[in-house]
Amino acid sequence: MRVVAIDGPVGSGKSTVARAVAERLGLDCLETGAMYRAVAAAVLRRGDDADPAAVAQGIHIEMSDGRVVVDGDDVTDEIRRPDVGRMVSQVAAVADVRTALVHLQRRWVADHDGAVVEGRDIGSVVFPDAELKVFLTATPEERAKRRADEDADDVRRRDRIDSTRAVSPLVVADGAVVIDSTGRTVDEVVDEIVGLLA
Repeated sequence: MRVVAIDGPVGSGKSTVARAVAERLGLDCLETGAMYRAVAAAVLRRGDDADPAAVAQGIHIEMSDGRVVVDGDDVTDEIRRPDVGRMVSQVAAVADVRTALVHLQRRWVADHDGAVVEGRDIGSVVFPDAELKVFLTATPEERAKRRADEDADDVRRRDRIDSTRAVSPLVVADGAVVIDSTGRTVDEVVDEIVGLLA
């Protein structure tokens, strides 16, 4: 089973690059951040008293062809709302949420016989034995320009939450290749990643 792990902070270009790498390699692509956003959206729907762990364990998430479906409802647009973006790091910091979604991510990749998988802890936790582990980054200013729902302060806040959480913090995985996408085209970054697999 071929697995390429692409990790990095918000706005580093992970999703765009992962999709392009997957296309080049003839693999499916899994954007794990969309799963965490789906849980965050479900928590917001349920209100202030919602338990993120119970929500993550109780909902059914399907991902296919860039669409995200939760319990039969297409939430692809909903999960990109600014309020969901502000909530997602808090939800992702809950250990039982991460446990539930890591299980789902591993099952999804096994069902697809491999994939390019992007997120925050793919190379360090979800697939530590991936064929290639990449840590994609860019300056906070560059990353904020790429986000429709977050400004530079939001990006820095999420970096702080993601890198200091107790469970599966955002780190450069052992053996990962660090690639800075600042000022580079998607094709340039994809060429470098695919070249590492040659």
